[in-house]
Amino acid sequence: MIPVGIGPRFTFPALPERIQAKYGAKYQSFDIISQGTVKMPKGMDVTEITWEGTFFGATKRKEPIVKKSSWKSPKSCVRILHNFMRNGTILNLIVTETWINMDVTISSFQPKPVGAYGNIEYSITFAQKKPLRIYTTNELGTAESDSQIKPRNDTEEEASPESVSYMVVSGDTLWSIAAKKLGAGSRWTVIYDANSETIEAEAKRHGKANSDHGNWIWPGEVLTIPGGSAHD
Repeated sequence: MIPVGIGPRFTFPALPERIQAKYGAKYQSFDIISQGTVKMPKGMDVTEITWEGTFFGATKRKEPIVKKSSWKSPKSCVRILHNFMRNGTILNLIVTETWINMDVTISSFQPKPVGAYGNIEYSITFAQKKPLRIYTTNELGTAESDSQIKPRNDTEEEASPESVSYMVVSGDTLWSIAAKKLGAGSRWTVIYDANSETIEAEAKRHGKANSDHGNWIWPGEVLTIPGGSAHD
């Protein structure tokens, strides 16, 4: 989990057993540990991601479920997440082996100390962060005295409608390319969908079974950016 802009990343030391996603008024649960990769159905708009988990104390840090390189004391984990929530920090939430890769804020975080090992159980809810654009009357093409103003759609693209080519360079990800060319990293799926055959073929050429839904790309790949801008 990475703060958007500046700030250190935070990695949950142990994956939850189940993650629940809310699409409008509908819910869907994913058994992350048992099922592995889960693909998000197209055309569904995620509004909330929720799960329950445990921050393990020092005496339990060697449990198989704990990622040892990411272990922090439970109190440190709670402090970091409370600060994120209190400050309204926008975070890039990535859950490995799933489709979850989006900008969020923490809308609810409830820790609870349990047992004699220093463990802290918690529940957490992330709300998807969508860009808010405010337009002047000149941008909307209306006079200030107009009594009815029709705001532009929040998803309206400001880039050129013509597709352009982009050559992947070292360090690129679909997220970073989307942020640079389409104005939002969360639009990486637009690039993947337009180049899925190329990306998957290149992944196989490099010895991968697949690209892990665009996670694997290599310098020199030429991608089509729908409605993008020319590569410098």
